Amino acid sequence: MDYRITHQTTYTYSAAVALAPHDLRLIPRSDGHQHLRSLAVQILPVPQGCSTVLDAYGNHLRRYWWSNDLTTTLMIQVTSEVETYCQNPFNYLLEPWAMTLPFNYPQRLAHGLHPYLSGAVDPVAYQLAWETLARVNGAVLPFLSELNEQIYRTCQHQIRDTGAPWPPCLTWSQQAGSCRDTAVLFIHACRAVGLAARFVSGYQEGDLDNPERHLHAWVEVYLPGAGWRGYDPTHGLAVSDRHVALVATADPADAAPIDGVLRGQGVTATMTYHLHIQPLS
Repeated sequence: MDYRITHQTTYTYSAAVALAPHDLRLIPRSDGHQHLRSLAVQILPVPQGCSTVLDAYGNHLRRYWWSNDLTTTLMIQVTSEVETYCQNPFNYLLEPWAMTLPFNYPQRLAHGLHPYLSGAVDPVAYQLAWETLARVNGAVLPFLSELNEQIYRTCQHQIRDTGAPWPPCLTWSQQAGSCRDTAVLFIHACRAVGLAARFVSGYQEGDLDNPERHLHAWVEVYLPGAGWRGYDPTHGLAVSDRHVALVATADPADAAPIDGVLRGQGVTATMTYHLHIQPLS
């Protein structure tokens, strides 16, 4: 699939501010599943400088900085063309020792995966994970498919444009949540049974008859022999060529699409955005 994506974000401030450096994480990644063919970034006010940064998780982002001139608005528009390749999300061979849970990653691999395995696991997600694992007799791929489908069937999708993800216990008890809420629930459940999992921010093709689009979030799980493989509990899908990834991180806080601070006291900001995803083939 080929896509042209235009994502415009505008911040309006209650008083004039100076802009400290901002990090932009709205640049589609290039890897074995997708290729960034073109990119154009327009920013007003025009930045004084820009650098390309490779973060601790291997994501490419851009850092922009400005002079000390004051402004009451900030507009960032990113237009990209991306080609996606993954028509069959199950085209791989698992390592024989990794087909049934629980298993242990080899020591060297486990060391590299530590950020995606560590941290406190929500007790509700822990119970959900082990109950699901028992139903599939420990089989890895049926576990992931069943977990994905169960969250999709149970949790009603909500649009919440801002704010941190809910704790997994709240998402599961409310039986509802945004895409980032259900992604975090899925991540906690995977880590509960020893599967490395990370948070992915990006775009999904969506319903072509509905022009409304939003930034999306899903999960990638590290499967020995297959590498990082995506699961989207919002739609109950294994991720294929209808998803376009931006960044992947151990913590959702490190995947914020635009991250920066303002120099000004008592200033509030209002955000509006427009997102257009156009299939080209």
